Amino acid sequence: MKQIYAMADTLSITDNRTGKTYELPITGGAIKATDLKKIKTEAPDDTGLMTYDPAFMNTASCRSRITFIDGDIGVLEYRGYPIEQLAEHSTYLETSYLLLNGELPTPTQLKAWEHHVTMHTMVHENIKKFIEGFNYDAHPMGVFVSTVAAMSTFYKDGKAINDTARRKLQMLRLIAKTPTIAAYAYRHNIGRPYIQPDNELSFTGNFLNMLFKMAEAKYTPNPVLERALDVLFILHADHEQNCSTSTMRGIGSSHADPYSALAGAAAALYGPLHGGANEAVLRMLQEIGSVSAIPDFIKRVKGGEGRLMGFGHRVYKSYDPRAKIIKRTAYEVFEVTGKNPLLDIALELERIALEDDYFVQRKLYPNVDFYSGLIYEAMGFPVDMFAVLFAIARTTGWVAQWEEMLLDGDQKIFRPRQIYTGARTRDYVPMASR
Repeated sequence: MKQIYAMADTLSITDNRTGKTYELPITGGAIKATDLKKIKTEAPDDTGLMTYDPAFMNTASCRSRITFIDGDIGVLEYRGYPIEQLAEHSTYLETSYLLLNGELPTPTQLKAWEHHVTMHTMVHENIKKFIEGFNYDAHPMGVFVSTVAAMSTFYKDGKAINDTARRKLQMLRLIAKTPTIAAYAYRHNIGRPYIQPDNELSFTGNFLNMLFKMAEAKYTPNPVLERALDVLFILHADHEQNCSTSTMRGIGSSHADPYSALAGAAAALYGPLHGGANEAVLRMLQEIGSVSAIPDFIKRVKGGEGRLMGFGHRVYKSYDPRAKIIKRTAYEVFEVTGKNPLLDIALELERIALEDDYFVQRKLYPNVDFYSGLIYEAMGFPVDMFAVLFAIARTTGWVAQWEEMLLDGDQKIFRPRQIYTGARTRDYVPMASR
C-alpha cells in the first residue's frame, strides 16, 4: 500500500494489494486510525488495516486544550500562555488554576483558590500511621506512590467521578495533600517528627516548612529559595501526553478513582527514563568529577561507551525552553546557598556539546533535567526526593488531563490493538509426552 496524494481535507490511499483507492478525511492534521479498518482484502479473516506504532511515536490518543508544545522551535504553552511568561510573573497555584480552569483567575478567584488549597493540606492521622509502617530507609517515591493510592480508602467519595462537585473536591485534595505526603515521606526517611502544615505560608513556603523546620517556633522560608521552588513547580506542572500523563488517562479511562490513577501516574514517573532523569544527570556530573575530565568523557560518549544525560528530548529538537529558565534560576539559588561545585562541570559540558557537530547534528540540546538536580541538591534535597518533587508539581497537570479525558465524549476505556506474532491453534501435549 502507498500514499498517492494528499488533498486539502482528505487523504487518498491506494491499496496495491487490491487496487482499491480510499479517501480518508483529515481533521486537525490527523486521520482517524479506525478509518483504516475500511482498507482490507477479500480474505474472510481480514479485519482491516491497523497502524503499528511502538511507544506511540506518532499516534494522537486524544484532543487536548491544556498544553501546547512545538518541539522544533522550543515552544511550551499552558492554555496558550508561554511558559516563560508564567515562570516570570505567575505562581504555582495561579498556574494550577489556569491549567484546571482554562483561564487565569481574577484576584478574587485566586484568593479563594489559595484559601481552598490551604484548608486541605492536612492529612488524616491514620495516613501518618500508614507511612510509619514503611522501613526507615524506604525510598520516598515508593512511600509517595503507595500513600497516594491508599488515600482512595480514606476518601470513598472519590469514586463519584461523574459528580462534578465531588470530582473537583478530589482534584483539590490531591493538589493540596501531595506536598504534605511528600514531606512526611522525607521526614520518615530521616527519622524526624512530622511537621504540621502552616496555613500562613505560601504553597511552596509551607512545603519547605514541613520538610526542614527544626526547633524554631516559626519557620520562615528564604524568599529566593521559596520562589525558585515555585518556578520549578510551574515548569513541571504539565507536559502534554508524556508517559505518566498517558498512564493517568489510561487508568482513569476505566473510571478508577483519581487517587488510584494518580498513584499509577506517579509510578510511571518513578522510572529512571522519566522522573529520574535529573538524578541521572547529577550522578553523571559526579562521575566526571572535574572540568579537566570532560574531553575524555565526551570522547567516550561519542564512542558509544556512555550517555550524555540531560541532553536531548523525545519532543524537543531545539533548546528546551524550561532549561533556559532553570539555568537562570540556578544562579539565583546559588547566590543564597553557595555555588554547587558541579556547576562548572555542567556549564563546560553544555558549552562543548552546543559547539560540537556530533551533538548539534543529533539535536541534543539541554533539557529541563540538566540543571534542576543541581538546584535541588543546593537547596538541601537528597537525590531520592527529586522524583517526588516532580510528582508534586505534576499533580496539577495529571488531574487536569484526567478530568479532560472524563469529559471527552470520544474517549472510551483504553484498549490498544496488537499484531500477534506467536503460535496459532495447537493441541495440548500431556506432561508424560513432553
